[in-house]
Parts: sequence; structure tokens; C-alpha cells
Amino acid sequence: MASNGKLIAVVGATGQQGGGVLRALKARGDFKVRALTRHPAKHRGLADEVVEADLDRPETLKTAFEGAHGVFLVTNFWEQGTDELKQATAVVRAAKAAGVKHFVWSTLPDVEAISGGKLHLPHFTGKARIDRIVREAGFANHTFVIAPFYYGNLVGMLAPQKQADGSLGWALPLDPSVRGIHMGDIRELGNIVAGAFAHPELAGHGEYLPLVGDFMSFGEIVDTLNRQGHRYSFKQVPKQAFASLFPGASEVAETFAYFQAHTYLGSDWSDRIALANKVAGRQPTNFSTWARANFRAQAA
Repeated sequence: MASNGKLIAVVGATGQQGGGVLRALKARGDFKVRALTRHPAKHRGLADEVVEADLDRPETLKTAFEGAHGVFLVTNFWEQGTDELKQATAVVRAAKAAGVKHFVWSTLPDVEAISGGKLHLPHFTGKARIDRIVREAGFANHTFVIAPFYYGNLVGMLAPQKQADGSLGWALPLDPSVRGIHMGDIRELGNIVAGAFAHPELAGHGEYLPLVGDFMSFGEIVDTLNRQGHRYSFKQVPKQAFASLFPGASEVAETFAYFQAHTYLGSDWSDRIALANKVAGRQPTNFSTWARANFRAQAA
């Protein structure tokens, strides 16, 4: 790694998004990388520098951003007690005070605006409302990146389950024929972020850069898997029935309602997707390729 490269500070360096950014920056070889974590002693050697930063303790952020050319920020809505607006505001202020030149924020679409107030997804809209704070901070360069629906959800929180008819598959409040899911391997978001830091002339003026490896209906997801040797089923269930199944199910049901009505990104973002891929310098992995490597074929 070039020791004289510009220094990029990565928030959430031990998480999925931050970890991908860290790896992509290191792979480029033209940046110094500072990993920010609440527990630096546990992660020595993770990057050129490993520094303490706690988004709920703004006093730790001054040192975290000192001397940094760029900052990548992601916040975790799902962590207990997280106030994303408060955290992001503290980071933006500290980064600006430290003289950071390029700020990259991992955001999501504003579902309330897109749906005209009919749908409420705090984990999307809460991030979207931080965009203005980043935009108005006055950084020399700023970029918005958008994480997709993670492929990994399909082997994680949305893994296929045993159904009432004995099959293995999904029962979801979603029309399987409606193509609405912008998907991707979240580990590849880092390629876009690193590319944005390397090419601010292309992506440093408030551009929105989504990671999209595929755009599919749930029916196409199931068909793709079954062509690879699986025998998964799918059943569409009413939104109201699904929403009462488990804690958090209501938010999942609302999320699928949004995908079906407006798509994950909320509109045709083909130009922005093309720019993101240009900035990254590569095409992201499509679902079929990812699935072949990450879903184990069921025994016949």
C-alpha cells in the first residue's frame, strides 16, 4: 500500500459495509486507511491505522478525523438505541471541523416522499433525511452511495423456511411476478466508495451511486435457485396476516409493499447505476453467480 496516499477514515470498519470499503480502499493501493471502531484493541492490523470512534461520544470524533482527506459513514438503524440523525450530525460536524475534503454517506431512498406518505419505512427514510445535512455542510466533495437489498438476506434473516405443505421456501406478502427488487452483494459496495474517493470529478458533486447486481422479482429469485438444483416454493400471503407473525414483521411487510409499488430504488435509476459501475471500474456480481457460490444445493 502506498504510504503517501490520502488518508480515508472508515466508520463501521468491522461491519459489512465498512469492511467492504476498507478492503476496496486497501486493494486500490493509493490510499492510507484508518479504521474507526469502538474497540480498537480488538482489531489491531485491520488497516494502516486503527482508531477509537464512538458515534454516541462526539468527543472521540476529533481525533478520529484528524488529518483525514475523506470519510465514509454508515449508521446502523437496527442497533438498540441508535439515533441515526444525532450520530450522523455529530460525524458531519466533526469531519467538517477537521478539514475533511470528501464525505461519502451511505443512504437509502426516501420512502415517505416516493409513496406520497402512504408507506412508512423509518430504516429507509431516516437515512434519506440525513442527505440534506451532508449536502449543506459545504465539503469540497460529497457522494451518496446506496446499498441494495442484500443477497445475503436470502441465507440470513429471509432464509427459506419449512412451509405448511412440507416444502422449503418462502411465504411473503409480495406478488412474485412483480420485478421490484434491486439486489447486490453488499461486500461490493466498497468498490463504488473507493472509486468515488479516487474520482471526485465523476462522483464528488452529490451524485447518488447505487450498488445493483441484479433487478428481479421474487419469482425470478426462486426460479434462478431452482434451476441450480434447489426445490424451493413460494406462496403469496396477505400483508395483514404476515405483519403479525413475529416482532418486526410489520416493517418487513411494509418493505415488501414498497418494493411492489415503487421498486427498491423508487424509480428508474439506470443512469445512476451505470455511473456507479463506471466509478467502481467493474460490474457487480449478478444473483445467479452469487447464489451458485452461496446456496448449497439441496439433496434430491
